Amino acid sequence: MKTNKPVQALAEKAEETLSSELLFNGRIVHLYHDTVRLPNGAVGSREYVRHIGGVCVLPLDADGQVTCVRQYRYPFGEVLTELPAGKLDRKDEDRALAALRELREETGYRCEKLTFLGNFYSSPAILDEVIGLYLAEGLTAGEQDLDEDEFLSNIRYPLAQLVDEVQKGNIPDGKSQAAILRTADLLRRRAEGRE
Repeated sequence: MKTNKPVQALAEKAEETLSSELLFNGRIVHLYHDTVRLPNGAVGSREYVRHIGGVCVLPLDADGQVTCVRQYRYPFGEVLTELPAGKLDRKDEDRALAALRELREETGYRCEKLTFLGNFYSSPAILDEVIGLYLAEGLTAGEQDLDEDEFLSNIRYPLAQLVDEVQKGNIPDGKSQAAILRTADLLRRRAEGRE
């Protein structure tokens, strides 16, 4: 027999910070070790990384083509196919403006319409990074303006092919996966008149 137990309030599941120690203060990431009181009263520890946050943008042209970037990712020692993306310049930076900046820098495109697709938490157990996902439409071509430490190339794919590549496991980057699948769903809902 199935019983309906009341859902505990969020406050009952929250952990109380007892102490916090900064272990590493890097240029991009900051590693902490905290001591916390758990909901059951026991004491535990948490190690996590703070990050300023970022944006990821899917540039979709009128022909249904998406411009991606091919970029070497040092932690994995691989060149990955991803969507244009980048970190915020400061914590309170407007994410939509950051998305427009990264779109222009990495692809040269400007857009007439920017649609927020939602936030992506890249690894919520250990990292507080929040990446704002965007769809850019009504593209106008221009020149790339890469940062001096960026080395990437652009490649175009039909959106439907990118969805297939995500499903096959050929695009391992999580933020790109989320933006591709959310865009495909958004376009489907638009076609059905539900958006």
